[in-house]
Amino acid sequence: MRPEEKKRSLELAGYRMDIAREDLQVAGENMAAGHLRAANNRAYYSIYHSITAVLALEGTAFKRHKDTLAYFNKTYIRNGIFPKTLGRQISTAEMVRHASDYNEFYIVSKEETQKQIGCAQELLELAEQYILDFKNKQ
Repeated sequence: MRPEEKKRSLELAGYRMDIAREDLQVAGENMAAGHLRAANNRAYYSIYHSITAVLALEGTAFKRHKDTLAYFNKTYIRNGIFPKTLGRQISTAEMVRHASDYNEFYIVSKEETQKQIGCAQELLELAEQYILDFKNKQ
């Protein structure tokens, strides 16, 4: 990768990580206020933006969330770059977010919301380290 491409990809990854951090913060605030549906939504989007930050480093992007998550699972989870347990948690977060947003009768527990926020926090930290390692490579 040429230096200017690497610089642009790192800038985009950084921007997306900023969004992921903000989403995670808002998820925590929503949970503290008892807004569990909103907290699940923001936790999922923190996960999604952390993933898109990682993908920015290779210049990969998809129009649909489904395709983004499938590619991340295939390329990063199955190959052991990120823990396999995280792959299952991301799938659950997607399902919970979708149900929370679109199923008016879906009731999510505080415990489930805490799990979604924990998944978002774990992925955010791992993505930050992955991006830092990418930045430090020659």
